[in-house]
Amino acid sequence: MKKYFYFLLLLFVAVSCTEDIKFNNPAFQGLKDNVFWRANAYTSYTRDGSFIISGQLGPDAVTFKLPSSAPGTYILGVDDIKTASYSNVFQDDNPKFSTGTKKGSGQIVITDLDSENKTISGTFKFTAINNDATDLENPKITFTEGVFYKIPITPTLEY
Repeated sequence: MKKYFYFLLLLFVAVSCTEDIKFNNPAFQGLKDNVFWRANAYTSYTRDGSFIISGQLGPDAVTFKLPSSAPGTYILGVDDIKTASYSNVFQDDNPKFSTGTKKGSGQIVITDLDSENKTISGTFKFTAINNDATDLENPKITFTEGVFYKIPITPTLEY
């Protein structure tokens, strides 16, 4: 009788266990000033000779401007060709932060460009400086441990 009891107990345990796996594919996320930030909308495209990768969480947007989509490491804070920016896209009075020539620092690493599925993946970290130098409350914003994974590449946008 004990054997039947153990068998039924084992069967019950095996049947009652479920695994709900939630995939985060694609993703655009990182730590914004040490607080988790994950975009709910993302895109990448070519515009005016630059490659743009963008992630949005409500009105907040993170945008990268790169000279190409080729895999490699792009250092920020050196020139205006490779930049990262953060802003609230709906309010003009909110601070806007960016990197540029001798402004801010960081890097964007493109690890995978999937031409067949038209997606791009990589990592990022940056410190962007407030565009309004008189705003002493918010001098900079920092993103660390950033990842963009399988962001879809949309067709070229030209204006």
